[in-house]
Formats: sequence, C-alpha cells, structure tokens
Amino acid sequence: MGVEQAQAVWSFNLDGGVKVISKEHLVNENIRAREVRLIDVDGNQVGIVPLKKALQMARDANLDLVNVAPQAKPPVCRIMDYGKFKFEQQKREREARKKQKVINVKEVRFTPNIEEHDYNTKMRNVQRFLSKGDKVKCTIRFRGRQITHAELGRELLERLAQDVAEVGVVEKKPSMDGRSMIMFLAPKTEK
Repeated sequence: MGVEQAQAVWSFNLDGGVKVISKEHLVNENIRAREVRLIDVDGNQVGIVPLKKALQMARDANLDLVNVAPQAKPPVCRIMDYGKFKFEQQKREREARKKQKVINVKEVRFTPNIEEHDYNTKMRNVQRFLSKGDKVKCTIRFRGRQITHAELGRELLERLAQDVAEVGVVEKKPSMDGRSMIMFLAPKTEK
C-alpha cells in the first residue's frame, strides 16, 4: 500500500450541502462512506460493496483504495497504486503546461504629430512583437488642445494597421479612452 495519504479540503454550505474543493482524492481509511461502488485493478466494476470489504480487497492486492468520484451516490472507489497515479497525473499536467502558449500584450505609444522616422521605428517594433506572437496595444496620447484633432490620431492608427497587415490584424478598432486613443493588434494566425 502507498505511504502517502491524500487529504481533501471540505466546504460546508449553509443549506447543509458539502462539496470537495481540493482536487486531492481520499485514500484508504480517509474514505467516509458505508458502501462504495468498487472498480478493481483491471477496470472491471465489482459492484456496491461495504467499505471494509473494499479496503480488505485493496490490502490483499497490496494497493490503495482511492475515491475517484466522491459526489456520486454511492461514491466510486478504485483499487490502484496511488503513488503511480499521482505521478502520472503530474506528468500529464506538466505536458499540458509545455503546450500552453502565453500571449503577452506589448504597448507602443504614439503622439498625433509624430515624425516619420520615429513612426517607422515604432512600426518596426510593432511588427517584431507581432511576429513573436505577442498582442500589441497601440496608444495615442493627446496633450492639451491636440484632442480637438482626434481624426489625426485615428488616421495614424489606421495607417499603422495597413503597414503591419502582413503580420497582424486589428483585434479592436481605434476608440477613445479619456485623452487617449487605443487600438489592439493581434498576430496573424497561420492557416
């Protein structure tokens, strides 16, 4: 039998209901049910048996009795090697995390009267961020009376969207947010 004993974190509702919060499974003597629906080592259903008999069957097989479905009536328990099960579960979670892609949001700020060279530099930065798979938040900050010419900012953002069209698409069109105009660009997905 495995040395490790899993603990579950319980939450008691005001209406008298109980639910398991943690993903941990109850093992061996920690199971608190009179009868359980038992699944043997080969995955065959034994049926509904008293808890003591299920624990004895697990001990005879030199394995653990694990509660795999505590919310069922009666709870479903399986005879297995709990340590090996936990190891396999952690291995699957690690593999899932490896395949997961983290998308960062980079911000590039402009002014409505930006010079051509500065615009080109910032446009290249936006292209680089999009080609790496990051989203880009393009912000134009209006100072003082520049806000009266918001159409200049909109034209600048639309020009930027056209210039980076081969690596990115507009996720959110230019919109005003206080004294700023914001547009979101997302990397183009390969088909």
